[in-house]
Amino acid sequence: WAYASEWTANLERLAAAGVSLTFVSLGDEEKLSKFLDVNPTVPRDMAFVDDSKDFAAYVAAGFGKIGDNEMPESGLTAPKLSAKQWWKYAVNVIKLSPIPKDAKFGDFPEGVTRLGGTFVLDGDDIVYSWADAIPGDHPEIEDVMRAASVP
Repeated sequence: WAYASEWTANLERLAAAGVSLTFVSLGDEEKLSKFLDVNPTVPRDMAFVDDSKDFAAYVAAGFGKIGDNEMPESGLTAPKLSAKQWWKYAVNVIKLSPIPKDAKFGDFPEGVTRLGGTFVLDGDDIVYSWADAIPGDHPEIEDVMRAASVP
């Protein structure tokens, strides 16, 4: 939530540098629509969802899942959300989680263990890549901007 908002706060800067932004997440169209409803700063035309059952795109990108590796010391802090934003998160997190509609109560869906990452592409070349080690472990936006040659 906060990370997506931080990126969308930089849309004009990205556009001025000729750089486009694309968000891809796990889930389905319904969950993506709900996420976009509660995060209106994220443009709908920049957000996509991988609804495959085998997470092939995430696997191909080299992204792992929780438990693949020993959990690192993170030093992560809670996102800077207002009380209203925390409430929106709390009441929507389950609705937005990549849990299949046919999941049985008590099952632990693999989608909630999947980790993501960040890429900067220049044509067909990957000029920056980051794979999250744990949930919430995102690269610093300024590091990504530098890799994309955004002043």
